[in-house]
Amino acid sequence: MQNPQKSLGMGKSKRTKMGKSNKEDLSQSLIMHPNTIQFLDQTASLTVEQVKWQQVLQMSDHLSKQATIVGMLWNEESPKAESLKETIESYFISLQGFLLCCHKIAVSAGPTLSSLIHVSVKQIVDSSLELSKGSVSLYEGTYEKDKKPYVPKLTAVVLEAWFNFKKVPSTNLIAIGNAISQVAVIMKDVLNKMKDVKRPACPSSECEASSGDVFSPEQIEFAKLVADIVSEAIMVVIVIRVMTKKIGMENPKEDSEFVDSLEKVLKLCQRSGAEIEKLGTCVYHSPLEIDKMVQTVKILGANLDEVEAEVEHKKWSSNAFPGVCRKLRDAIKLMEVGLEKRKNLNHIMIAHQNTIYNTLQLFNPTASPPTQEKVIRFTVIDD
Repeated sequence: MQNPQKSLGMGKSKRTKMGKSNKEDLSQSLIMHPNTIQFLDQTASLTVEQVKWQQVLQMSDHLSKQATIVGMLWNEESPKAESLKETIESYFISLQGFLLCCHKIAVSAGPTLSSLIHVSVKQIVDSSLELSKGSVSLYEGTYEKDKKPYVPKLTAVVLEAWFNFKKVPSTNLIAIGNAISQVAVIMKDVLNKMKDVKRPACPSSECEASSGDVFSPEQIEFAKLVADIVSEAIMVVIVIRVMTKKIGMENPKEDSEFVDSLEKVLKLCQRSGAEIEKLGTCVYHSPLEIDKMVQTVKILGANLDEVEAEVEHKKWSSNAFPGVCRKLRDAIKLMEVGLEKRKNLNHIMIAHQNTIYNTLQLFNPTASPPTQEKVIRFTVIDD
């Protein structure tokens, strides 16, 4: 006859092993999950089967529901290990299929759309991993002290990531068009800042002190010139955006040559936007960095030449485009004239200051040489 105590001991040992086994299986199920992101970093092959965007969106809806189920397991009490393991594994297996489809989309995606997909999908993967790790550590009790995972919050982050994925543009044209529009928004911010560079409403020293920024006549002068450039640059970007919409209607298939051309124009617009931001920053620097501004304006002019050349080469039609480009070039010329005048004036003032300094040294050898800031200030007063 079998010893009851021995039998009880064996049963307890078996249950302990089963519980340990379940936990190990649960932890083991996470090992493959970090590798899911690798699909995004592979170079798309032209032989990969094409996937429609609508298919990817349908998969995202399904996965969003699965993520909700993972979170719902913790609504009342601690879920069973087997149930938690199966739910998490099912979610990540589906997620891998989703990532593979996103990888296939990259075959027809240009750099702009591909980048947006990558950023959005990485947000999904990262938040999904956090939900999975949080669920397992909460079940096993292996989380750090005072860092108990709150599954509803982790689930909400995942669902937000899936919601944001639906905002990713479905075509290269939409992605590039949105990016071009964003350049106009950045330029508009610079324009607003330039409009704020002005004399205070009351000329008294108390009013100037209370108003915060006090701008020199030189800063005010060049802020207006920068504002003129930005205003015309915004018009160029708007016309380009209108052209891309029209061209997109005429080229719905988005062949690689068409996409490459749009990407080139986008990069030129973005580069111009970055230079305009630099130009606006220069205005807030006193004394003005004339050499830096000269270089920035030179780049703006070169970018405009490239944009015009690309539009002409592709024979994109727009009655407004030549006119807005001409106005921007005129604004750039005015800035170049103003900068050259200021540069020459600074050189003259430096020469005068050096002459005065050399004369002063005859009477006072300890006299200090004039600084660049003093030269600029004297120049502004003379104006």
